[in-house]
Amino acid sequence: MGISRRDIIKTTAIAGAGAVAGGVIGARVAAQPAGPAPLTWDREADVVVIGSGATGLTAALRARQAGASVIVVEVNSDIGGHAICSGANLPLGGGTSFQKRAGIEDSADLVFRDLTDWSIVQPNGFPDYRYNDREIIRAFADNCAPTFEWLVGLGVKFIKDTPDGRAGSSHGNSVPRQMHVAIQHYPRVQTGTPMPQEEQMTFQSGNGLMRPIEEGARKAGVEILLEHRMTALHRESPHAGRILGIAAEHNGAKLNIRARKAVVLGTGGSTGNVNFRRMFDPRLTEEYCGLAGMPWSDQDASGELAGMAVGAALWGLYNQTAELGSVLTKAGSIGCQYGYVNLTWYPGSRVFDKAGSQGLEVADWQNVIMVNMLGKRFYDETGDDFTGNQYNQVKNYVQDSYLNAKNMPFNPNNFLNAAMAGIGDGHNGGGPIWAIFDADAAAREKWNPTPPFVDVANGFFFSADSVADLAGKIAMKYQRVPMPPADLEATVARYNSFVDIGVDADFGKPAPKYKIATPPFYAAWSTPVLHDTRAGLRINAKCQVVDMNGAVIPGLYCGGESAGGFSMHGLARATCQGFIAGAEAAAETVSA
Repeated sequence: MGISRRDIIKTTAIAGAGAVAGGVIGARVAAQPAGPAPLTWDREADVVVIGSGATGLTAALRARQAGASVIVVEVNSDIGGHAICSGANLPLGGGTSFQKRAGIEDSADLVFRDLTDWSIVQPNGFPDYRYNDREIIRAFADNCAPTFEWLVGLGVKFIKDTPDGRAGSSHGNSVPRQMHVAIQHYPRVQTGTPMPQEEQMTFQSGNGLMRPIEEGARKAGVEILLEHRMTALHRESPHAGRILGIAAEHNGAKLNIRARKAVVLGTGGSTGNVNFRRMFDPRLTEEYCGLAGMPWSDQDASGELAGMAVGAALWGLYNQTAELGSVLTKAGSIGCQYGYVNLTWYPGSRVFDKAGSQGLEVADWQNVIMVNMLGKRFYDETGDDFTGNQYNQVKNYVQDSYLNAKNMPFNPNNFLNAAMAGIGDGHNGGGPIWAIFDADAAAREKWNPTPPFVDVANGFFFSADSVADLAGKIAMKYQRVPMPPADLEATVARYNSFVDIGVDADFGKPAPKYKIATPPFYAAWSTPVLHDTRAGLRINAKCQVVDMNGAVIPGLYCGGESAGGFSMHGLARATCQGFIAGAEAAAETVSA
């Protein structure tokens, strides 16, 4: 759950801490006079959960099962957050029933040691686990298997019974822990329809995770308020006392919702908030607009900003900056705004009008060249994403041995860095990035370069009968300067000469195969995609939010991508921390 980039999170009179604005317009604080608590609460429950993704719905159901009344506040028109759009890779280990049946020896202690092993590094030198908060990892390790069994009990099923190490990242080197959730009979949010019956137990999707949790929550009596936007946290005083509830908006109406025990933030991270994410990496400017999971749900830092407005600290910032795993990825589909490799939006989806197009999935990067805003190549198009640790990535592994790092072959993969490099105009970011190809390439890839497969209307795809005319047509809000036609012509001609000699003399692309010579010519958006949030509010082992003085903010919890201190990619972190936060929030004791 989140707010748009133009929305303003305002601390209310009870908090008196000022106003925080997210997204493109930035963050600013304006003093507000302190005042009395709201005279009336419009709604109330023991526990109020913000967001209905993997963290929020898990926390809500756990709190309800513990006897608390629960209200979930969700900004979107449906539940699920990023989780429901995901590929549903779930690395919850520690000795699960599935691991035991497969003869895999795992334990909470082994999970903890794996996820705090300072010696694991990636080929570019970045460490997966070195900067994890040990208190948070200990809590995750201890609750890993219980969370998994709880999900199984709700009816979550998997495409196979044996854990593996495929997909995801930073989930431990020692043993296989990764399970892949089957979609079952639930309609895909990407298409609006179920999979064919014969594929329902072999196709993995986040629908198969989130819909059973939703069903369990509704059956248990959790109240879910859709299209409600949290705008502030109410606290007894600006930076002291308990969290009392939230302010929210629904269809223009304002309301206050009291939390008798606690508020849980499960708002899903910050990568969609330009100024917030640039605290971690100044290069991630406005043109990196293809956030994975959008347009189903945003990651707008609303939870982080609301928490910070009442005194919360941030935590584990290195894990967001580190160049590993899926924090940032190469576009897997081109010609569309949302080109995340593992997520395609189809015309039947309820958000397809916002997605704009399906995109062209690239099978062979030999079929395109990639150029920057000025029409110049910048790197080998076949370059890979950043890597992350998975089971058995490090051979002959010995925990905490310096030899693990010493024996990792060094390979400074700079593709994404090259794509983000400034191009000399004083701007921090290197985008837009355009994939250039011709009619022959479209035929080889079996692409149909017309809507709804490409997004012409919003400026993410262009075509022309000459290379020079193509450059002249490229105009959209993120193209800060016109692309010089002569530059693109020279780039294409030079690349074609490399095809003749079989050597990329500029960037080392392996044996360039195909000339760009047959009209029409095409330019397709292929700017890198933002994915994970791995830094956020400081929490402790109970998922309680902690302030700048290291003290717990009473009655405030957080988990998943809005919480910091944990470098793991994906759903295991979110579900496990929701599992912890929900139980702890329900157990709060508050004097009358």
